[in-house]
Amino acid sequence: MLNKTILQFARTWALPLLAVLFLASCQKMGPVPPPWKNQAKKKTIWEVASSDGRFSLLKAAVARTGLVPALNDKKANLTVFAPTDDAFRAAGFRTVSDIAKAPVDVLKAILLYHVVGDEVFAAEIPQASNTPVPSLNGQPLYVTRTSAGNVFINGVKVIIADIDCSNGVIHVVDRVLIPAPGNIVALASGNSNLSFLVAAVIRAGATGTDVAAILSSDGPFTVFAPTNQAFAAAGLTSVEVINNADPAFLLNVLAYHVIAGARVFSSDLVDGADVPTFQGSTLEISLGSGARVKGNANATASNITITDLLATNGVVHVIDQVLLP
Repeated sequence: MLNKTILQFARTWALPLLAVLFLASCQKMGPVPPPWKNQAKKKTIWEVASSDGRFSLLKAAVARTGLVPALNDKKANLTVFAPTDDAFRAAGFRTVSDIAKAPVDVLKAILLYHVVGDEVFAAEIPQASNTPVPSLNGQPLYVTRTSAGNVFINGVKVIIADIDCSNGVIHVVDRVLIPAPGNIVALASGNSNLSFLVAAVIRAGATGTDVAAILSSDGPFTVFAPTNQAFAAAGLTSVEVINNADPAFLLNVLAYHVIAGARVFSSDLVDGADVPTFQGSTLEISLGSGARVKGNANATASNITITDLLATNGVVHVIDQVLLP
């Protein structure tokens, strides 16, 4: 009898009273936010990068250039394309000592070229090729997101996307992004391994077509640039030989190395594609163990040995053969 009385009391008063007390306590506490919404638990971009062993050279470069406060600013809203240590080594910064020897202004310009002044996650990037996005360096980055969701910056693939930080987001890249040193002619003139190409451009101007002026104009252009060794293998063994070559022949050959009206980064190359050139004929692209390009009269394809050298008016890919139409 007593048990029945207790059970009846519970049903009538105790259980409803507990429910009221529970609801009241929930109203006082408010909703509990999911842990990923708690910004206080996130690290800043600097804290993430400086504590990750993959970014020791980036850490040294940021410290040397005085950019720690900017990347540690909790009120900032940034996107950083962070090169790994392997990326810095490939760019010639093999050790922290190399970072310490680099001119601060040059290093700072390079680092700022990796930063966008807004937080942009991978899914927010437009699905398009080479969308210009201003960097904190002042020069644009060219951002691509493919239909498969892959992201490329100036042809360089983002290997890890969306590391969420309290003051922005980090995307990891495996190459250092180098700002354009000038237009295509300026870029080639500053590279001692392309001095024969520069001589050929100047000599071709004897036809009355100012090739140097064309390649210095707004463009954009994509140029497959043969090295000095490539010119020598084609019989143009010195600047003196080039200066005595038929300028009409050089004009025809040089025009065959130029794609007009587009920046074609390595990420834009399509296997088996026939690419129209400024000369009028096409080049054949092949992508196997590495990117290659073949001229119609070449017996074999040329290797693209260095990709995606950015100029203010286009992009240059270095090749190891002269392409023949």
